[in-house]
Amino acid sequence: MDKKELIKIAQMYYEQDMTQSQIAKELGIYRTTISRMLKAAREIGIVTITINYDDAETYSLEEKLKNKFSLQDVVVVPSSLHQPEHVKLKAMGQACAKILDKHVTDGDIVGFSWGSSLAAVVRELKEKDLKNVTCVPMVGGPSGKLESKYHVNTICYQAAQKWHAESLMIDVPAIVEKKETKNDILVSNYFRDIATLWEQMTVSIFGIGSAAITGRMTWAAFYGDEMNEELKQGKVVGDICSRFFDVDGVQVQTSISERTITIPLETIKKTRLRIGVAESKEKIDGILGALNGGYMNVLVTTEETARLLLE
Repeated sequence: MDKKELIKIAQMYYEQDMTQSQIAKELGIYRTTISRMLKAAREIGIVTITINYDDAETYSLEEKLKNKFSLQDVVVVPSSLHQPEHVKLKAMGQACAKILDKHVTDGDIVGFSWGSSLAAVVRELKEKDLKNVTCVPMVGGPSGKLESKYHVNTICYQAAQKWHAESLMIDVPAIVEKKETKNDILVSNYFRDIATLWEQMTVSIFGIGSAAITGRMTWAAFYGDEMNEELKQGKVVGDICSRFFDVDGVQVQTSISERTITIPLETIKKTRLRIGVAESKEKIDGILGALNGGYMNVLVTTEETARLLLE
């Protein structure tokens, strides 16, 4: 075969992204001939194919996690043991933002939780002109002093700004002092609007808390000292929107369960896209509990966390 012809066909196929059928039509030769010529171009070194093994490794982890936990999608971002947390959060935020950009469409009702992972996601969202999209908080506010950028209202508002969408605010704490106070809030007209949107929600995005990180500032700021000791003592491994569960994903009742204003996990499970964004060695049991409970069908995590989940 003429080498110049092989180079020309290789350029058309690999650089100009033409199909074999398009090349055959333009050059007036059979498609099967084009296929043979492309193979020859690879064999004699005109075309060389390089696999990026960093990406290949994360792809392998993604496929294993998808199969093991029957997930719709998994995104594993490359990471190293000593990588700063803010670098990991940014990478996961970018990965989750891409998923949302692909899947959130006109008419969606999107629920958000609170925390550093979710704050990273909304920072990375692209501007998009969506119609009739509503961003809704899935849990009340913190009991302690939490940085405003991690608050669920801030996260919902910023997502809505990026998408030219509507957003609701939740003006009650996640944990109230008395069960009676919670009951009064649940029957209020204000709260009914939020509860109605929870039932209509199509997409949910949430971080996963872990009882193993009770010392972290964001966790302590949200729950205060009251819950930290109880969580350390019991069988709770994690939470989604202040709904606590064990490693099998079974919900665990705590001293605050009857005083918590948050979306039911069964309601989250009804949404078509349920994205969990979480990483770290300390959160492994919490992530496993969320996976075993079927609370997410999409996981965004880091390479080191993915390996631990597969052990």
